[in-house]
Amino acid sequence: MATRMDLDGKPIKPITICMIGAGGFIGSHLCEKLMSETPHKVLALDVYNDKIKHLLEPDSLPWAGRIEFHRINIKHDSRLEGLIKMADLTINLAAICTPADYNTRPLDTIYSNFIDALPVVKYCSENNKRLIHFSTCEVYGKTIGCFLPKDSPLRQDPAYYVLKEDESPCIFGPIEKQRWSYACAKQLIERLIYAEGAENGLEFTIVRPFNWIGPRMDFIPGIDGPSEGVPRVLACFSNNLLRGEPLKLVDGGQSQRTFVYIKDAIEAVMLMIENPQRANGHIFNVGNPNNEVTVRQLAEMMTEVYSKVSGVPALEKPTVDVSSKEFYGEGYDDSDKRIPDMTIINKQLGWNPKTSLWDLLESTLTYQHRTYAEAIKKSMAKPVAS
Repeated sequence: MATRMDLDGKPIKPITICMIGAGGFIGSHLCEKLMSETPHKVLALDVYNDKIKHLLEPDSLPWAGRIEFHRINIKHDSRLEGLIKMADLTINLAAICTPADYNTRPLDTIYSNFIDALPVVKYCSENNKRLIHFSTCEVYGKTIGCFLPKDSPLRQDPAYYVLKEDESPCIFGPIEKQRWSYACAKQLIERLIYAEGAENGLEFTIVRPFNWIGPRMDFIPGIDGPSEGVPRVLACFSNNLLRGEPLKLVDGGQSQRTFVYIKDAIEAVMLMIENPQRANGHIFNVGNPNNEVTVRQLAEMMTEVYSKVSGVPALEKPTVDVSSKEFYGEGYDDSDKRIPDMTIINKQLGWNPKTSLWDLLESTLTYQHRTYAEAIKKSMAKPVAS
C-alpha cells in the first residue's frame, strides 16, 4: 500500500481508531474505507456487528488483525475507558436518531444522545485523545425564514434559511413539542465538547450530517434493522415501495431537505481523520445543497427510480397524505428547510459532494430491492414446523 499523504503533502502515519457505533450504517461504510484504503487499525465497538461481519471474517482477509470487534453497550461497560486509551482517535457514532423515537421515547433519546456520550468526552479529554463526534443537522432546528410571513420576499433570501456552523442560531420549538428532545441533547453535547476544547484543550471535530443516504441505510424495518418504529423519510418511502404500498406524505410533504451519498460523506470524514491540523476545533456541515427537494418531490422521484430498478410499475395512486399527529403522534414539530452552507468544510478540507440525487437513489434502491428479494426468498425456503 502506497504511503498516504495529507492535504499539506505530509505522510500520514498509521493510527488506531476507537469507533463507537461501528456496526451501524455510517460505521460500516467508514470501516470498509479504512480497511480497504488505509493502514489504520480500528477497535470497532457496538452492540451488533451484522453490517461489518464481512470485514471481520475470515482471517485470510488482507486487513486481518487491523479490525477488532468489541461487543459493548457504552451505557454501562467498564472496558470503554481502556479502549479509548488504546486508541489515538475516538469516533463517536452512537445515538438514537429515529424521528418517531423523539416523541415516543424522549427520555431514551436524551439519555442516549447526551448522558451516554458524557463518559466518551470525559475519557478523551482526561487522556488527551482526539475526538470526532457525530452530531446532526437537527441542532439548527427551525430556520429564521419560517417565522416570516408566508408571502414575505425575505423567505427567498439565503440569509434566512442557509445554515452556517458559526453563525446560524439554533431555534427549537416549545418544550411540549418533544420532537426537539434529540436536537436539544445533541446541541448540549456539542456545547460540552466545545467547552472541553476551550478549557481543557480537548482536540475535537464535530460532524453535522445532512441526510446521508446509501446501501445499508438504517433501516428497512424487519430486514435491515428493528421491525418496530418509524424510520427516517427515505427509509420510510423505501419500505412502502418494497411492499407495494403508497408513500405517506406527512402534512402534504412540503418540508424541504437535501440528501448526500454516503460514499461522498465518508470521503469528508476521511479528510477529517487524516488532516487533524485542519479539522481540529471545527464543526463541519456535511451535506449536498445541490440535492434539495421537497418531501413530495422526493416521493415522486423515488417512485420513478424504483420502477426503473425493479421493473415493478408504479401504483395508480403512489402517494397518500397523512397528518403529522397521525403519523408520529402528539408532540411532533418540524423544520421547513435544511440547506447546509459548505464554506468551512470547503476551505479547511477542500471537500465537495459529487453524486446527484437521482444517482444516489438508484444505488440505494437497487441495493434495497435486492436485499428485500433475498430476504423474501430466504423466509420462503425455511421449513414450516409441523
